Amino acid sequence: MSPIETGEYVEARRHPRYRLEVDIRIYARNKQVVRGHTVDLSESGISAMLRVEVPLGEVVRLEFTLPTGEVEVHALVRQRQAFRYGFQFVEDSFAQQTIIRACTQLAVEQTLREDHIS
Repeated sequence: MSPIETGEYVEARRHPRYRLEVDIRIYARNKQVVRGHTVDLSESGISAMLRVEVPLGEVVRLEFTLPTGEVEVHALVRQRQAFRYGFQFVEDSFAQQTIIRACTQLAVEQTLREDHIS
C-alpha cells in the first residue's frame, strides 16, 4: 500500500522545517513594505502569515532576524494558502549561511524540547 492509501502523510521537502516566530518584512516590486510573522524556516525557504497580498511567482526581498543574526535575502513567492505564504530562497549568499546555522540551532532546541515533554 502507498502512504496515500494508508492515510500517512509523506514530507516531500528537501530540508526539514523548524518552527520560528519572528517579525518579517517583505519588499515586493511596486508595493510598500509588507509586514508579517514567520511560521517556520528551512534551509531552502520560510513561511509567513501576511495580511496583505504578495504576488505569486515574484521575487521579493525578505528581512528578518534569526537567533544567529540579521538576514536579508531574496526569495520567490512559491505558494499561498489563505494568509500563509511560502517563500523559496533564490540566492546562495552570506545570508544563507546564517539561515543554515539557525536551522541547526533550532533543530537542537526543538529536539531537546520534545525530549523534555516525552
